[in-house]
Amino acid sequence: MLGALKKFFSSQPARHEWSEVADWAAQQRHEFRRAREDQGFVIEGQLGGKPWRLEWGPPQRPYIKGHELRLRMELSLPSDMQMLLLTRPLMGELERQTFENFTESNQTQIDTATPEEMRWLVMFPRVPLTEFPTLRAHLGAVASEPEHGLSWLAGPLAQVLERCVGNLLTGDPPFVLMTLRGRTYLRLELDDPSAANIAAAIAVFEAAVTQAVRVAGSAGGAANDWPTTSSTAWQTLEPLDPVPPRR
Repeated sequence: MLGALKKFFSSQPARHEWSEVADWAAQQRHEFRRAREDQGFVIEGQLGGKPWRLEWGPPQRPYIKGHELRLRMELSLPSDMQMLLLTRPLMGELERQTFENFTESNQTQIDTATPEEMRWLVMFPRVPLTEFPTLRAHLGAVASEPEHGLSWLAGPLAQVLERCVGNLLTGDPPFVLMTLRGRTYLRLELDDPSAANIAAAIAVFEAAVTQAVRVAGSAGGAANDWPTTSSTAWQTLEPLDPVPPRR
């Protein structure tokens, strides 16, 4: 009987605690929660008094393999502030997929069920990154208004992205940063959710949010007329368990 019990418990999957990340989140005054069945975890924080949400767990996009890090924040941005930044290998892959899907199905227009990051590569003009040589080697960008895209990247966002090229974004993994329907989103293929990687991703995201708000202020006005035909960009990782108390 004892041998059978040992065999049973040894066959059960180890429960991830992510204690390093939980400790780091507590130090930053963020809320950390673990998803049920060890699917991943959620961190919630604030920037400028407004909440953002980070999720790490199973991917929601087919171009991300393994695990996905997602960040989202609700903002009020002008309706023409539709901007997309992504790693070059992913940009090429999505362009090929979009072309193949479009030609093979003999479509006359792009299906609105297609993820925005694929449709926008066809719909919107490229953002020239000539003034950002380091980023241009690794990233591509499109925007409904290219000048907004340039202003978004200038300064703090470009600087934090350049630092990430040598660590968080080493090897140009699938990475998407975009403004959509008044929100800012980040998606990243990330199998190692270390505290350092989580902190780096949040730094990129918060710089993107801050810059987007700045560009929105320069453009003038807040928008409530985002198109309602866009596909769902986010499904939350629910339900959640609180972090167990430490002993």
